[in-house]
Amino acid sequence: MASSPEICVFGAGSIGCYVGGRLAATGAVVRFIGRERIVAEVRAHGLHLTDWQGADLKVPAADVRIDTEPEALATADLVLVTVKSAATEEAGRTLASRLKPGAVVISFQNGLHNADVLRGLLPGRTVLTGMVPFNVAAQGQGHFHAGSEGTLEVARHAGLAPFLEAFVRAGLTLKQHADIVAVQWAKLLFNLNNALNALADLPLKEELSQRAWRRCLALAQKEALAVLGRAGVKPAKLTPLPPGWIPLLLGAPDAVFGVLAKKMLAIDPKARSSMWDDLHAGRKTEVDYLNGEVVRLGQQHGVSAPVNSRLVELIREAEGGQRRQWTGEALLADLKKAEFANRA
Repeated sequence: MASSPEICVFGAGSIGCYVGGRLAATGAVVRFIGRERIVAEVRAHGLHLTDWQGADLKVPAADVRIDTEPEALATADLVLVTVKSAATEEAGRTLASRLKPGAVVISFQNGLHNADVLRGLLPGRTVLTGMVPFNVAAQGQGHFHAGSEGTLEVARHAGLAPFLEAFVRAGLTLKQHADIVAVQWAKLLFNLNNALNALADLPLKEELSQRAWRRCLALAQKEALAVLGRAGVKPAKLTPLPPGWIPLLLGAPDAVFGVLAKKMLAIDPKARSSMWDDLHAGRKTEVDYLNGEVVRLGQQHGVSAPVNSRLVELIREAEGGQRRQWTGEALLADLKKAEFANRA
């Protein structure tokens, strides 16, 4: 491999442009593959990468190698797959016909099974599960802003060695895990809030500062934890508190929560969930790969998940144009009704 390995971002949306952009801004050789809208925007404005803690990096338009066609895959040593979950199979087929021998693939996508889908389409290849814990929002004109903190997570593998320095240089250290599935489930427990944030139509920090919305999240998390317990899955501990204690913290009064959960509220005041972004852009959301995962796992193990089922239903209604103006109290009552009806 060359001394400067080539990295390809396949799916240059908010996450892809932010991660790849920071790598490019700090000296890595990066090529981007994206849809025409993003390609045109980045070609016109370049990339501007910021975060809520003050990072501010730029890559001039002339220095950004971005295209709609997948030819860049043929020379890539590392491919970061950042497409939406529904596009994973299509991405895998494209990779299968172009990926060079020895290339490493990381799935930096929401959901639990995207890397498995890619492995099925790329037999004999190194395909690793990864996770992006922070929120990234598109600000327009090539500007992508990370509104919360977190470290990139990935399954441990020796094949990552040639790329680690580039990620450290970009301020995006890759944290490797022996049990990445446990980490994925722990992250998914927090991502159950994506649907709530989309329904709340509030910035994340404002939503999580209100007890009624947090109690909605606590209901969804407790239900998910019950499903995981039946399935024999133990989510990783990503915070000072074990996952099973988080719902109790979420239900605390606002003043108590504000003191005990400062880290959870360490979010850009304007940040919103990716599901909120998708709804407002008229795109299909990834709710099936978040709350829907809880529902499916419950079905496999004979455990009902009425709260998460109801959230999937409400997001589907919103996708179809039936958006409601929810308050936290009203949605909490609706979710409790669904939970009670299931017990009756």
